[in-house]
Amino acid sequence: MDPALVKLALGGVALLVCIGLFFGIGLALAAHRFAVESNPLIEEVLESLAGAQCGGCGYPGCEGYAIAVVNDPDVPPNLCFPGKEAVAEKVAVLTGKKMAAMEDMIALVRCSRQEGRVSHKHEYIGFASCTAANLGFGGPSACQYACIGLGECAQACPFDAITMVENFPVVDPDKCVSCGTCVKTCPKRVIELQTLKARVYVPCSTKDLGKNVTKVCEVGCISCKMCVKKCPAEAVAYEGGLIKVDHEKCIAYGSACEEVCVEKCPRKIMRKYDGRNFVARQAAGLRMAG
Repeated sequence: MDPALVKLALGGVALLVCIGLFFGIGLALAAHRFAVESNPLIEEVLESLAGAQCGGCGYPGCEGYAIAVVNDPDVPPNLCFPGKEAVAEKVAVLTGKKMAAMEDMIALVRCSRQEGRVSHKHEYIGFASCTAANLGFGGPSACQYACIGLGECAQACPFDAITMVENFPVVDPDKCVSCGTCVKTCPKRVIELQTLKARVYVPCSTKDLGKNVTKVCEVGCISCKMCVKKCPAEAVAYEGGLIKVDHEKCIAYGSACEEVCVEKCPRKIMRKYDGRNFVARQAAGLRMAG
């Protein structure tokens, strides 16, 4: 081999080694200069969480919440919904924060599409996704506010708490941790979180009025506001086209509140709620309607 070529090759190798060494030293110095010391408290909090990675706390995963609850004094210790009160107490002790009360909540589907015998305005043929179907003229249902029924909420639930019965979601109260994943997933926004202590509920999300509702649904709310006017606890309001219940006021007033509201509703869509027993009745009713 030509000695000149060998010399040139060795020179190139030496140059590359020098360049690599230069950048390696630079990166090492930069890593040392900008190193962030890990907080052992964050690791302790992270280990105490449920590890569900559900995002119900509003942060990107369990680590995101652990960092926030340790570093931000305004972040409460009770946002790990899968861990419930036991985890909240651990986080409160670790962070030195006051333990806030945790209320048992459950995802509630505000729709009575099958019971109301809502017809289809067209047959949807496409990707089996509620979001995709909703993009096609608002979905196949004659009620533009009704549950589409393709089970996107059930697929998204990280705890398998939703089962589709006759193309309608039924929530298992023993599995639901009120993480809110289904609430965010539903393109129709017919799922909301409600306290298990609630006395009444309204399984309807329509914002249409009167005859427009009765044309497509046998039980849908017609926004007559009779429950708003007659509620003795003033716990019912009409906001954004929907009936909203202040459950704290309703519970505090007593059973007379629910009795009046349920009795005065002409469509019987304001109903008594008995927590876990409601789920069994809902599933049975869906099978009969189906």
